[in-house]
Amino acid sequence: MTAEAAQEPSTPTPQCAAVPGAVLDGPVSHAISRVARLHRIAAGRLLRDLGLHPGQEFLMMHLWDSGAVRQSELIKAVGLDPSTVTKMLQRLEQSGHVRRRPDPADRRASLVEATEASCGLLMAVRGAWGELERQTLEGLDATERAELARLLAKVEGSLCTSAARAAEADCDSPHQGPLHC
Repeated sequence: MTAEAAQEPSTPTPQCAAVPGAVLDGPVSHAISRVARLHRIAAGRLLRDLGLHPGQEFLMMHLWDSGAVRQSELIKAVGLDPSTVTKMLQRLEQSGHVRRRPDPADRRASLVEATEASCGLLMAVRGAWGELERQTLEGLDATERAELARLLAKVEGSLCTSAARAAEADCDSPHQGPLHC
């Protein structure tokens, strides 16, 4: 056996794509993009075991924390396209996790709320997010984890400020509304 063969892993490891030349001026942005994609894939795998599609857990988290809310408020809170949220709600309603009903204050509006049946899902989602956290941060010590959280919060703040400025500039557009971070 050669020295090279001895160093080869016995199980295949996932290959990460090489950095394309077009992102030479944005290596951090490219890394964030790749990490976000891989994180979403890992989350999707864990959520699939719960009968959820990626993104549905965010709707449920909001409903568990807020109680019944207008569908329009839910759309704003999660920052997704209304048709996407409607489809998610249809699936969650079919699975018995949410219920929609007319808003007594405005019968044209719908209130959306988590059902009692979704209480078990809450604990399962918490567990899945705990496992996702473990997988994501595996290999980092406590100090590195704290530093990563601190730096990501700063990056998020910068991006949120930039998005808010862009939304203000687009306020005159009939299809753009204010951004809430």
